Amino acid sequence: MSNTFQLSFEQDPNFNYSPESIEDLSEYEKYELSFHPERPKYLDYLSIFENVNSCFETDKFGNCLIQTHRAKLFGIPVMLVGQQSGPSSNYKNMRKAMMDPAQIQKWNHGMPVPISYERAVKAINLAEEENRILLIFIDTPGADPTERSEANGIAWRIGDAIHALADVKVPTISIIINRACSGGAIALTGTDVTLALEHSTYLVITPEACSSILFHTRSRANEAAEISQITAREGLTHGIVDELIPEPNGPAHRNRSEIFESVKDALKKYVSQFSNFNGDNVIKNRIDRWEKIGQWEMIDSIELETFHFPVSRIPKPESTGYINRHKNCYNENGIHQYDPVLFSNLKQSNFICDVCGHRYVRPSAWDYIDWMVDSGSFFEHEETKFIADKDILGFPDYIEKLKETRIKTGLLTAMITGDGTICGKKIVLCTTDFGFLGGSFCMSTGEKVWRAAQIAINKNVPMIIQACGGGARMHEGCSSMVSIPKAQLAMSRVEQAGLAVVTLITDPTLGGVAIGIGSRGQRLFEYNAGHIGFSGKRVIEQYTGKKTAPGFQTVEWLKEKGHAGDIVHPKNLKEKIYSMI
Repeated sequence: MSNTFQLSFEQDPNFNYSPESIEDLSEYEKYELSFHPERPKYLDYLSIFENVNSCFETDKFGNCLIQTHRAKLFGIPVMLVGQQSGPSSNYKNMRKAMMDPAQIQKWNHGMPVPISYERAVKAINLAEEENRILLIFIDTPGADPTERSEANGIAWRIGDAIHALADVKVPTISIIINRACSGGAIALTGTDVTLALEHSTYLVITPEACSSILFHTRSRANEAAEISQITAREGLTHGIVDELIPEPNGPAHRNRSEIFESVKDALKKYVSQFSNFNGDNVIKNRIDRWEKIGQWEMIDSIELETFHFPVSRIPKPESTGYINRHKNCYNENGIHQYDPVLFSNLKQSNFICDVCGHRYVRPSAWDYIDWMVDSGSFFEHEETKFIADKDILGFPDYIEKLKETRIKTGLLTAMITGDGTICGKKIVLCTTDFGFLGGSFCMSTGEKVWRAAQIAINKNVPMIIQACGGGARMHEGCSSMVSIPKAQLAMSRVEQAGLAVVTLITDPTLGGVAIGIGSRGQRLFEYNAGHIGFSGKRVIEQYTGKKTAPGFQTVEWLKEKGHAGDIVHPKNLKEKIYSMI
């Protein structure tokens, strides 16, 4: 079979699409293969279903990027949710469409926007209402990284989708058909079963972006892809993909009819198995599945004692109660300010300079513990304190980086969990430390939230989480993302037990942290906080080529957009949380 479009390696006369030829490709070439423009897309797979009818259609921007259909498979009612990454898998038709500016805007390079996830949530809820097994097709380069999407609350909408999948009382199956990248994918892969086509990819960050971070150049993307282990087969190895769907006689874009039959055969087993489901059993089986997901290490108490101690980052005031003003402080008239700052005022402003807006410090996890619970009441959980991050990918210098960070922060991981009291009321508290690799979300975080949630349920007490971090940890690859739905399911279990979950969103809360723990519970926003949302300011400005608006991603900006309700001052933090539990 000849192709209308050929990737560079397909043009090599020695390449023949055999399993051996594909295996010999570089990791980056396998990545390119996973989103070959002629690989079938979601709408192509509708041919394997019966009685297909679209639902929740509108002409709003972004609605086409996640499409939803009622259907039947082998006579069994199903709800279909599919990420449609482009207008067509016919290359000629796609090229023609992409010559039209209106079509380019409509399809947004395959990146879902907030309304896309709103449509998905509606379909998830309808699946439960109509007792339909939920089948989700994953194909995305990631969620939309623009200021418009941030203004429309994309982090919270992705979080809503993960939440809906955690709570829905029907069986859920996700099928990675092409490329499943970043938060755009994890939004809809927190399912009871995850299947993946043989030549698909599942990744936390694009190879180009990973290369930029690691090597300060995008030209080493192949090396970054090798390190990150992004293929579906590697996902199977790491336990985040349940089963590979064969692509018979070459990749999917070469044998469309055969791949449709292959997907249909794979689904038959699971749909038949789930056909007589019971809602309560669905939830129980989901909990049992996700409890087993994750990789971490346990260290002994002797090793922990060598570095584990409370570390505060709060500046120490002089005897006069003042601290030195930071360097390069200029007022709006450009005049250099030298005068010291009254510590009590600085603390009240959440350590933001009232002259120029400089952030003096990001408090440590232990600082938040001091502020949030009664003095002397906090005791770290024995069930979580020995959990350590694991180098599951053999990521360059990761082990050394972990060792250095542990000594620097006094922490074993980015999160501490423990018991305490707030104004005398017993609670379970989880705090995150930005100083530990940017507070990045990883498998140890997901496991600690999971165990802390179980402790809260066992003790019948509320759960308080302080969210902070720059996103999912790339050193763990896609495994770090998979911990996000695990944490969300844990928080759902607490709420379903009739217990309060309160999340304090602090500076910064982005990416995987925002869509995971940051999007759940009763949300409180830290006064004078910034960098809150899905994509970071620098990423957005690089992608769009435009500067973001003044005050972008601050709590004031979020409040203006309708996403930040309760903003709490440091002096009122304890009392505010107490009133909510």
